[in-house]
Amino acid sequence: MARFSLAAILGTALPVLIAIPAAAQQVGEPGKLLLTNGVTTVEGAAGGGLAPWAVIAGNATRDGIGAQASATVAELPDYDFQSFAVAVGAWDRVELSYARQVFDTNKVGGALGLGDNFKFDQDIWGAKLKLAGDAVYGPRWMPAIAVGVQYKKSLDAPIVRAVGAAHAEGIDYYASATKLFLDWSLLTNVTVRATKANQLGLLGHGGTLGDSHKIQIEGSAAYQFSRRFVVGGEYRTKPSNLAIAREDDWWDAFAAYGINRHLTATIAYTDLGSIATFEKQRGVLFQLQGGF
Repeated sequence: MARFSLAAILGTALPVLIAIPAAAQQVGEPGKLLLTNGVTTVEGAAGGGLAPWAVIAGNATRDGIGAQASATVAELPDYDFQSFAVAVGAWDRVELSYARQVFDTNKVGGALGLGDNFKFDQDIWGAKLKLAGDAVYGPRWMPAIAVGVQYKKSLDAPIVRAVGAAHAEGIDYYASATKLFLDWSLLTNVTVRATKANQLGLLGHGGTLGDSHKIQIEGSAAYQFSRRFVVGGEYRTKPSNLAIAREDDWWDAFAAYGINRHLTATIAYTDLGSIATFEKQRGVLFQLQGGF
């Protein structure tokens, strides 16, 4: 089975991720607490690995502009997944993001008639606006609240339509509420998403079982063992629009470590359920993120 080379991927991404902290040294140290900008979701927004949070990318506070870039890889029994993302955060209020996703079908592609190692590619452009509150400071029970949109475009339109998708592109809408309870070292997040994306949009949007936006829930909880080390879990419900195969909810258990103020490493065990009739897609996800 053809597999991606983790060394090759990180070899490509590391120069970018290292350059970000180097640039940060030239503009001075930012003011956010370590890890409070979250990591990068597989769709490019700041938050957890699966769910966006009501935090803004980068380490800059309300007086500045920050950014982050990440490389995420996941190896599953029958598939491989990669996501490369960049995001800019302004004044701790506005976030703009971009992610390129690559989903390698390996030998499954041949079994499905697509050819061995066929890759589904997708671009995701995102925007997020924090409306109120703060994830760390302010009233104890007042979370940060943000709304966001993600425009998703498959680069394999003929294929996703052939598998039953109604559209090759679409828009997700979401709202997130996030709070870090410092005295408990506990972070909680709830995201409500309106979507008709199939497997994040990699298999298009809508299908014979549904072609309207459906409300989905995404939850995250994390415990902060120290300023640098956090463990937690996420759960994300998914719509199931395609007649050819059901789509399962996703969940993960993760650990994130702040190597320094500008570099964060995350590892997660993730269960993506059934994908294109292939069951028990469980594996390990790894992400390296640089930010300033």
